[in-house]
Amino acid sequence: MIIEKKDIIIEGKHQKPILMDVFYDDQKKEQPIIIFCHGYKGFKDWGAWDLVANTFAEAGFFFVKFNFSHNGGTIQQPIDFPDLEAFGNNNYIKELDDLTSVLDYIIAPNFEYKQLVNQDNVTLIGHSRAGGITTIKTSEDARITKLITWAGVSDYEQRFPKGTAFQTWKNEGIYYIENGRTKQQMPHYFQFYTSFIENKERLTISDAMKKIEVPHLIVHGTADTTVSLKEAENLHSWSPKSELFLVKGADHVFGAKHPWKQKEMPKDLATITEKSIAFAIL
Repeated sequence: MIIEKKDIIIEGKHQKPILMDVFYDDQKKEQPIIIFCHGYKGFKDWGAWDLVANTFAEAGFFFVKFNFSHNGGTIQQPIDFPDLEAFGNNNYIKELDDLTSVLDYIIAPNFEYKQLVNQDNVTLIGHSRAGGITTIKTSEDARITKLITWAGVSDYEQRFPKGTAFQTWKNEGIYYIENGRTKQQMPHYFQFYTSFIENKERLTISDAMKKIEVPHLIVHGTADTTVSLKEAENLHSWSPKSELFLVKGADHVFGAKHPWKQKEMPKDLATITEKSIAFAIL
């Protein structure tokens, strides 16, 4: 029987909790672990992510998804962005630390579900911005045995504002991006940039890719207008052990949206979920 436990609270390293969901089959032992990381302006309950989680659990995996501690959600309201101050203070280092906290929790000797999982078989899945987070983490952490990136980015530095926009950000200490769905003005404090510069060597995705020695599946839609196909090709070129899987006509979220009220995944998301399961099982 597939069990889902939602909104488990674990402690993070940055004074904010991490909310986590787990999906698993309570009748199976030695379930490989999948840890899914959401992207920019994302959250664990977005769109069809629950359907993805359930599909992995039905295939025999222990599936974990979580909210980054500073993604803008709260314990009381994990969906959308009631805490924009936290969102503005997020950065890549905090997300890497959050992922470490989740890994430490899942692989601990006293993990609540230890009898159901194989703690030596851990696959990371990162969507969009989290493609970089999971890539960097995989290059650093020997506990990770496989990596899958969905519409992953290849370069963080190129995403910062340029020219006059950058100078305005630096001078004012803050800039805003409108959320197209919620219409919120979402802040980014200048610490986001300074944190990157202070940790640039660690946060250079191309360098991390070249260090990865575990199997890596790179998934990308050919019609992605948010993260270009060229970025997937770059990732693949930096890691000769990686596999590139392209979905013709797929967009950045593989046909999903929020909210997703249908009982089935969109076709493209189902395709990459099936491919990812097959890759993780090998």
